[in-house]
Amino acid sequence: MDLTQAYPIPLWLLLLMVAATLWALLTRLLIPSVRWFLRRRVNRVLDEISKVLDIGIRPFQLTKRQVLIDRLVYDTKVIEAVNQHAAEHNMPRDVVQAKVLEYAREIVPAFNAYIYFRVGYWAAKGFARLLYRVRVGFIEDDCLKAIDPEATVVFVMNHRSNMDYVLVSFLVAERTALSYAVGEWARVWLLQSLVRSMGAFFVRRNSGSALYRRVLERYIAMATQEGVCQAVFPEGGLSRDGALREPRLGILDYMMRNYDPEHDREIVFVPVGLNYDRTFEDRTLLRAMEENAERRSKIFVVKTTLRFIGHNLSLMLRSRWNRLGFAQVNFGYPVSARAFCAENAINFRHLSTDERFTYVQRLAENLMSAIAEVIPVLPTAVIAQVLIQHSDTPMPGTGIVHQAMENIAALEQQGVLVTLPRLTRAHNLKTALDMLALRHIIEQEDDTYTVPKESLLILHYYANTLAHRKTASP
Repeated sequence: MDLTQAYPIPLWLLLLMVAATLWALLTRLLIPSVRWFLRRRVNRVLDEISKVLDIGIRPFQLTKRQVLIDRLVYDTKVIEAVNQHAAEHNMPRDVVQAKVLEYAREIVPAFNAYIYFRVGYWAAKGFARLLYRVRVGFIEDDCLKAIDPEATVVFVMNHRSNMDYVLVSFLVAERTALSYAVGEWARVWLLQSLVRSMGAFFVRRNSGSALYRRVLERYIAMATQEGVCQAVFPEGGLSRDGALREPRLGILDYMMRNYDPEHDREIVFVPVGLNYDRTFEDRTLLRAMEENAERRSKIFVVKTTLRFIGHNLSLMLRSRWNRLGFAQVNFGYPVSARAFCAENAINFRHLSTDERFTYVQRLAENLMSAIAEVIPVLPTAVIAQVLIQHSDTPMPGTGIVHQAMENIAALEQQGVLVTLPRLTRAHNLKTALDMLALRHIIEQEDDTYTVPKESLLILHYYANTLAHRKTASP
């Protein structure tokens, strides 16, 4: 062979050799370097935030995701469920084990402190404040600081909007990192990766599979025992009519099922009330209550969403855009699981199934009552109450605002937390009234307002957030 002679090679072979070389460089040099760089940034963020967080990030959250998946898949109770499922359905055990692995990969998050505190926090903060005038209230200013730093803290809240995730996450980010249970709506490409990196875990809300429920139960039990701070919506879904829904016991039962108040880590539930002057989903949620309503196509939903975004962007460019009113979060008095067990002289670990559900139901009702007590009083809700009371006759704007002021005063006399500034209260109420007119929910002629019959449903949606409160008589 003449080594000085050039030998031609096929183009496909050349491309293959170049691709193999690039892949070797990528896997041996670039990817390890990027991982090292990212890991260094994450560790720096962890060092910074560990000095200021009231409730620290637990080792469980920093454990590699694959380790958590393996721990969940080979959990003793999960293995028992695998054997039982295989026997009952006459299936090979390997097939059932593969299904469990699929469930575990779907559920277990991939918490990333850098993304949570350096990307998610600022994005959530900016987005929430772009859309709303954000306010926060406390029944007692130091109620959160008094919680044992080693306790498992669970924020329990009403579910008004999908904005709830964004709002609460950034408001408590200076105290802790939250782990949410997120529905299947977020399991779309890219979004699900972001959601997982924020520490959220996916839940199949209406799954009838006992095997799936066992895997989910064991993950929630592990996270609770390890002290992971969590956020839970006891209602299980968005309120369709604006009023509080009956609590669903699933996740709460998973947390308490094996709880031993004498030996286990303390669990502290923090009631959280959320409310908005306007939610994006109001008409959609009301439409979902109609039995014979025609199902909207995805194209229609996308077109409507883009039209809404385009309209508001147009208003911004013309300096005519106003935010959507107030969005507020109130925090109530913490509820101790250990104190609940002491008051009822129980140990959940020793209860039968029926007894356990009886006490979980009682705990859930106590938490829902605590949530109801801290649901914010916002202008749109108060104005909606007045408009419903006087829906039969036109009413001047000054009269509506005056009646709303009296209703708020009656609430304050009952000891209800009202954070609307007194000096601008009348202005805020008038602004809420005008916003309802701009949305064509009510009709305006000069300073007189009329309520069309077809608008009563949406007015009730907002007024129902205060339905459990007693206000002044009309």
